[in-house]
Order: sequence, then C-alpha cells, then structure tokens
Amino acid sequence: MGTTTTSAAFTATVSAITDAFGDPTRRSVYLFVRDRGGEHGLTTSAVAAEVGVHPNVARHHLDKLAAGGYLEVRTGKVAGGGAGRPSKRYLAIADAVTEFPVRSDDLVLSLLGRALTRMSADDAEAMAEEVGSEYGRAMAAGLRGDALDHGHRSMRSAIQAVADALTAHGFAAHAENRDDQLRIINDHCPFGDVALEHPVICAVDRGMVRGMLSELYDGELGAVTTESSRPAGDTFCTTAV
Repeated sequence: MGTTTTSAAFTATVSAITDAFGDPTRRSVYLFVRDRGGEHGLTTSAVAAEVGVHPNVARHHLDKLAAGGYLEVRTGKVAGGGAGRPSKRYLAIADAVTEFPVRSDDLVLSLLGRALTRMSADDAEAMAEEVGSEYGRAMAAGLRGDALDHGHRSMRSAIQAVADALTAHGFAAHAENRDDQLRIINDHCPFGDVALEHPVICAVDRGMVRGMLSELYDGELGAVTTESSRPAGDTFCTTAV
C-alpha cells in the first residue's frame, strides 16, 4: 500500500511539473523570475521584454506558474518605483521545483519533422497542414459561448477569435486588416527551433487557422496561405485569409 501511494504521488508530481514546465517559453519565464526576481519580484512587462514575447503571452505563463504554486503574486508599491498605480509582481517560491523533466513533446516534434523530410515536399506539407487543421477544429470545439454559433460571426470576428485562441497557445497572435486582406500575425512560435530546423512544421500553424475558421465561420472560407515565416527569414509568421 505504501509503495503504491508513493508511486502515485511521484507520478502526480512529475505530471504537475510537466504540465507547468512543458512549454519552453514557460521554463524561460520561470528561470528568469527565479534568478532575477530578487525579493520584490518582476512585472509582466519586464518578463516579456527579457524573454522576447508579447506581454499577454508572458502574463499567461506567469499566471499558470502562479496557479501551480511555483510563483507568488504580490501587489503594492516598491521603494523607488515612482508614482502611479502599483504593479503586480511575480516572485519565485523557494524550493518549489528542483529540476525539469525531459521534454517529450520536443522529441515528438523533432521526430515528426524528420519523418516529414522523408516524404515528398508536397505530401509532407499536406500532412502537416491536415494535422494542424484537425487540432484547430478541436480547439474551436473547446471554445464556449457564441464561438460555435455558425453563421453569426463575421469573418473579421472569426479571425479575431482565432488570434485570441492562438495567443492562449503561445503564438502571441493578433489580427490585422490591410489592403482588404485579413491576416493573423504571430509574434512568437511555440514550436521553437524545431520549426527552424524543419520548416514544413509551419504548415501545422496554417492548418490550425484553417481548422478553427472552418468551425467558427459558416461562409465561404477561401484560401488560407502562409505569407511569411521565421524559417524563411521573415520577422513574423503571417497567415493570410
């Protein structure tokens, strides 16, 4: 009985740590707060600037870490902080975590990238986009409220809903309407170096957009294309609709 309980506790602990630190950006956020937060902690804007993500993405990861008991949230004035509204600051909780587990999803992504390179370019891209599309439809199905109210969303509002969902998944996305063309701009790619090594994985991103829009918009969808991407040397990843 004791062995079973210990095993279950160990499994639960590993599961909790994996959930909290499975995302490489979240690990970077935690390590920065732990190593540089000092006794007063760090603001969302300071973390976003250091890690190189949109403040909304930084806040999402910080709140996740706080909810998991790895960071403490403090509010109030800091000596020398100047006038104005007190900032919410995040402080690492001592000894909350001692080590990180192996990143199994990094291994899976790398394996997927290598497997796709063994296929023809067209087949690999089609498969990667379809995987993304299936995941995008599942993401849309998980939205609440009027998100699944077919026929009651304009394309613009559907695009905004997709951008918000992508941001929640680490893409730091925003919608843009330029030259009568709707676009989703991703300031951050959660696929990281794997996408740079295997650019075909960018088709997963495009597929996610197409899959979500197919659920959120009941009109004629048209083409969904990758207009720019970091693996191609661009500053941002852009999906045009």
